[in-house]
Amino acid sequence: MAVEVLLPKIGLTMQEGTIDEWLVPTGAVVTEGEALLRLATDKVDVDVEAEAGGLFHPVVPAGTTVPAGALIGWLLAEGEQPPEGAGEPAGAVTSATTVAPPVDRVVGRLLSSPNARRVAAAADVDLTVVHGTGPGGRIVSEDVEDHIAALAAPAGRASSPLVRKLAKERGIDLSEVNGTGPGGRIRRADLDAALPVPETTAPARSTEVIPLTGMRGTIARRMHASLQEMAQLTHGYEVRMDAVVSLRDRLKEEWSDSDLPVPSINDFLLKAAALALREHPLLNATVREDGIHLLDGIHLGFAVAVPGGLMVPVIEDAAELSLTRIAERTRALAEAARTGRISPAQLEGATFTVTSLGGYGVDFFTPVINPGNVAILGVGRLRDGVEWTDDKPLRTRVLTLSLTFDHRAVDGAPAAEYLRTLSELLSRPLRLLV
Repeated sequence: MAVEVLLPKIGLTMQEGTIDEWLVPTGAVVTEGEALLRLATDKVDVDVEAEAGGLFHPVVPAGTTVPAGALIGWLLAEGEQPPEGAGEPAGAVTSATTVAPPVDRVVGRLLSSPNARRVAAAADVDLTVVHGTGPGGRIVSEDVEDHIAALAAPAGRASSPLVRKLAKERGIDLSEVNGTGPGGRIRRADLDAALPVPETTAPARSTEVIPLTGMRGTIARRMHASLQEMAQLTHGYEVRMDAVVSLRDRLKEEWSDSDLPVPSINDFLLKAAALALREHPLLNATVREDGIHLLDGIHLGFAVAVPGGLMVPVIEDAAELSLTRIAERTRALAEAARTGRISPAQLEGATFTVTSLGGYGVDFFTPVINPGNVAILGVGRLRDGVEWTDDKPLRTRVLTLSLTFDHRAVDGAPAAEYLRTLSELLSRPLRLLV
């Protein structure tokens, strides 16, 4: 089925945009997320990605100015033809090649940005005498301001406030600068030309290109989507680990002759994180179009570094499992992930994620939430701390937790309360053994 390519609306005030350049040729196979066109507005230039895959068929040529939301192309299946009547959209303006200012033949107005027209109207400027420097000769607001300043100042001396500010910062005498703008107006490019030419060095060249495909590409897309779609905020929280370290040392000694797995520090944290979610269900949720959905199961994902990326195996119903069972599951799943034997089902369904960089010497970081969740817990390194009692220093064992949460679903205070509950559970770890 043919998929429409529409000109996106960049920002609330955008009314139209210019297709500065098509980044793929007609008939090329386009994949979802691939850069499709370079869009120019009166505020910003930006690459626009394809929202679907298919064979690319443009409706309008590069240099065309169209309203936001207008049809500009199609993505087709193999052998498919564009729908009948899929021609140039209403309101489209193509680049002009004449010296005169370009005119929109469809709507009978100059090829100019909305802001340029507002500035011209306020200053009673006739746009037909303004030189456009935008894509296809389009007149932008800076062109109007240049024209106004050129009329008000002697030739070769006119400049904008920004140019005068830059000249002062760079120590440039504007009287010695040759202005190349309309009426001899000095522009930023003229300031750059007036600076001494620095000694150039050869540009750095790539020694290797790592394609954003496979696992790396999936991670890149998911993390970018996560930051684009959520309002993410991170709390840092220091917790005492003396009791956990002491209990773990006892277990290592007492279970040395048994088959029981001695839980790692991360195993204790996984169990505590799961139990704390029972008391703070807002952290075990997902945001959908109709609202915040609290989830009935607590399924913990935990990050495992593998060659070329990261995997997040899932411990189902973690709050119901004993600490030793969690230790068994983390070892088995991590081994399966590192050796490539893990199944897709074992990587799906996480309602909350724990990730640790403590083994790399990191204390605090800002983990990115996995799409579909509303929070992720980062674990820092176990380190020495100090507590003062009666003016005497006491050595302690501490680590920092980094909780990133989606502010759409969770406010700062409830997130802090979750961390407090987690800290309390770690302070009395015997409760975590059951």
